[in-house]
Amino acid sequence: MKKKVLIASFDLAIGGVERSLIGLLNSIDYQQYDVDLMLFKHEGEFFSLLPEGPNLLPENPAYSTFRKSISQIIRDGRYPIAVSRLLAKYIGGIKGKLMKAEEPGYLIIQYGWELSRPFLPEITKEYDLAIGFLWPHHFIGEKVKAKRKVGWVHTDYSNILVDKKTESKMWENLDQIVAVSEECSNTFIRLFPHFKEKTLVIENILSQDFVRKQAEIQSAQEIKKERGKTILVSVGRLSHAKGFDKAIRACRQLVDKGYDIAWYVVGYGPLESELLKLISELELDNHFFLLGKKMNPYPYIKACDIYVQPSRYEGKAVTIREAQILGKPVVITNFPTAKSQVKDGLDGLITPMGVEGIVEGLQKLLDNPSLRDELIKNTNSMDYGNENEVEKIYSLINV
Repeated sequence: MKKKVLIASFDLAIGGVERSLIGLLNSIDYQQYDVDLMLFKHEGEFFSLLPEGPNLLPENPAYSTFRKSISQIIRDGRYPIAVSRLLAKYIGGIKGKLMKAEEPGYLIIQYGWELSRPFLPEITKEYDLAIGFLWPHHFIGEKVKAKRKVGWVHTDYSNILVDKKTESKMWENLDQIVAVSEECSNTFIRLFPHFKEKTLVIENILSQDFVRKQAEIQSAQEIKKERGKTILVSVGRLSHAKGFDKAIRACRQLVDKGYDIAWYVVGYGPLESELLKLISELELDNHFFLLGKKMNPYPYIKACDIYVQPSRYEGKAVTIREAQILGKPVVITNFPTAKSQVKDGLDGLITPMGVEGIVEGLQKLLDNPSLRDELIKNTNSMDYGNENEVEKIYSLINV
């Protein structure tokens, strides 16, 4: 008899978590395991990358509300969920101000799930293992019948603001907590030390062959190669966490110092208009470019001379590993989980946080072509594939 597994997530929009989910789904042995995939919304640019192995469950209208605006939920006639979301936005906003949160988004999401729970249906089928791949995990914890329940941690808990009591109650409903890196695990355990015994690390599953093949599928047409010009590329959501405002200011300093650079950002998000305004204010229209949403970021990474991750915080940035797989010298800021991503001076540079730090790290590579060549040589000699991480998931199923 095959063991029955449920994997749940929100959708397959472009993002690191979603790419990690595709990596996991491509690694499972479907001869041994019967896998149902529940996506709250059947949408997203990565939908075409779904492998044939998992059984995609029908979209559930109640859960699809978590990928809809409040006005759309009202139009759909799901008034209790709409009221819950409105209350969550109000309460989360108030608590965020009281707690001096830079981003109250996590609080709003938390309360949205807490208040909506009574109006969400249970899943009748029973599973051997149920996996919540994207936070929060109320669905797996309370609406699914399974012998074992597991929730993934993809973020750095030292840099997000949550209601600890509400969060702890959610995690108590799970048998195992999986962090995607040692540092993610450490920051989580520092906040919730009572969950230490049931927390383990399973890294995002990445196939080197997949990344390299995807990089060859098309060209990065927007990137113009010019003699003497250094191409920088970053990939990520246009959000506070990713630090692209700092990158723009660093670009201005580098241009003022006489460096001939073009910096391209692949990604989209809520700060797009704010970042475009900053680019214009700093007169960087010929040096800093927001390329928007791209289903396949790999040709853009392949086209760069240096890959840059200017983040304020990360859980496990998949894009850094992908850049290394493609043999690129990498510069990342010293966010708390940075040392789990790059061996400083060996397969990338970890540079101090903030504008000056980004400038410092990039100057090292711009002024020292031999250091760039050394980093490239080192990344090309390393095996960054980790498909064997799926064995750790099998061990969760076969307890």
